[in-house]
Amino acid sequence: MPPATKRARSYDPDRTRAAVFAQFLNVREAVRRLGPEQLARTTRLGEWTVRDLVAHIGMALTAIRRALDLPEPPKADAVLLDWPFATSANSAAIDEFTRHLAAGHPDLDAYLADVEQTLRALLDEHPGTRILRTSAGSMSLDDYLVTRTVELVVHTDDLNAAVPGLEAPYDRQALAAATRLLADALAVKAPGGSTEVRVPPYAVVQCVEGPRHTRGTPPNVVETDPLTWIRLATGRLSWKDALEEAKVSASGERADIGGLLPLMA
Repeated sequence: MPPATKRARSYDPDRTRAAVFAQFLNVREAVRRLGPEQLARTTRLGEWTVRDLVAHIGMALTAIRRALDLPEPPKADAVLLDWPFATSANSAAIDEFTRHLAAGHPDLDAYLADVEQTLRALLDEHPGTRILRTSAGSMSLDDYLVTRTVELVVHTDDLNAAVPGLEAPYDRQALAAATRLLADALAVKAPGGSTEVRVPPYAVVQCVEGPRHTRGTPPNVVETDPLTWIRLATGRLSWKDALEEAKVSASGERADIGGLLPLMA
């Protein structure tokens, strides 16, 4: 995927930080309710157990500390919309690190509490303009925190899928940020104005080459809810299954965006 040329929408830094902590708290409270049998359950993420998944959720936030421990790059060379397309490159290393974390932290509640405390201290110490070296390139701390909402929302959904009845909630602002970032990533992957993708109440984007719509009802429309969109964008749900289960509506000859999905894998 070439570097993103579309300018990312702006995100309020204070709201983003609040959303990250709110969603992480939702995870922590859910994890406290899990017993040994539930932690040993398999997930939809290959061979990962629920314990591995929880360790990885913590790892998604400790990535900020690891980046801050490195020398600050002289300038940003990546934009926020580069990130969704760079996540699969380090999958093997992430898998190994996750398993190591899970094995080394038998008390998951203590582990997550330490993650939260450390992150709060780091964010009090460092400004949002601090440049971090990330898997997508060098970007600001404020931008990188937006990517953490995607990690938290996606893996909260993985956790809920693995443990029936858990129903860990989704912070509204975290869900909004994750939805918008992944919707904008679609517009980067398939630039154009012939198809309108609607994910109410959080995002509407124009994409796909072809005649540009200017007024009235668009001829090509895709519409779905935020969680379905996030599952489509991250490969948790196939386009075919989403259509068959009536979780997405698609009208118009250019509304079949299945070939563009997933955006992240």
